[in-house]
Amino acid sequence: MNPALWISKTGLAAQDAKMTAISNNLANVNTTSFKRDRAMFADLFYQNQRTPGGQLDQDTISPTGIQFGTGVKIVGTQKEFTVGNIQNTGQSLDVAITGQGFFQVETANGDIAYTRAGNLQKSPEGVLTNAQGLPLIPQIELPDNVKDIQIGKDGTITATVAGETDPIELGQLTLVNFVNPAGLEAVGGNLYRETAASGEAVEGVPGEEAFGQLEQGSLEGSNVQVVEEMVDMITVQRAYEMNAKMVSAADDMLKFVTQSM
Repeated sequence: MNPALWISKTGLAAQDAKMTAISNNLANVNTTSFKRDRAMFADLFYQNQRTPGGQLDQDTISPTGIQFGTGVKIVGTQKEFTVGNIQNTGQSLDVAITGQGFFQVETANGDIAYTRAGNLQKSPEGVLTNAQGLPLIPQIELPDNVKDIQIGKDGTITATVAGETDPIELGQLTLVNFVNPAGLEAVGGNLYRETAASGEAVEGVPGEEAFGQLEQGSLEGSNVQVVEEMVDMITVQRAYEMNAKMVSAADDMLKFVTQSM
C-alpha cells in the first residue's frame, strides 16, 4: 500500500480531533469561567533509509540522510487558564476570581473538586454552594434572616442580620492553586479534579502571593475568543481538505500502477 494513504489518514484524524476541540470551545463561549482547550500533536516514528552522518562510501559521509515520516498523532488536549473577561452582574453571591486560584467544593461522594465559577447560591439548609448545589470548602452558613452580604477581596464574608445594627462575620472564602493547573482533569459542570500531573492543591487566602483577589457582584466569563476559534476552524478545514486530496492523489497513483500491470 502507498504509505501516503496511511500518512494522510493520520492527518485527517488529527484535524478531526482539533475540530472537536474547537467546536467544544465555541459551544462554551458563554459558559461561566470556561477555559478553552488546545489540541497538541506530535509526529510519528520515522523510517530511516539512510542515517544522517552515515558512511556513503569509504571517503564520504551523508550530510542529511534519508528519513520519511509516518504521520501525526494527537498527544493531548490542554486547558488554557488565562483569566476571562470579568462581567458585572450586581448579584451579591456572584464572585469572580481576578487572577489565579480555584474554589473548593465537596462532591456528592465526598471527594473534593475545584472550580473557578463563582455563581454561588444559598442552599435550603443555609449553606453556601456552587451553581450545582455542591457546598463550598470551607463550609459557610448563611443565617435565615440575613439581609446584606458583603464579600471582601480577601474572601471575608460579612452580613447584616435583621434586628442587628452591626454586621457579623460569617467566614472566609479560600482559594487553592496548583503547580500545573493544565494537568487538572475536567469532569464537567465547571469542575476539575486533582491529578498527579497537576500536583497537590495549595490553599491560601485571596490576594496573597500566587492567589487572585475576589470581586463581588461579578463573574468571570469564558476565555474563548470567537474570532481566534473561527480562524483556527478555517485553518483546520483547509488542512483537512489537503489531507483528503492527498488520499485521492495516492489512490490515483495506485490505480495507475494497477491498470498498467
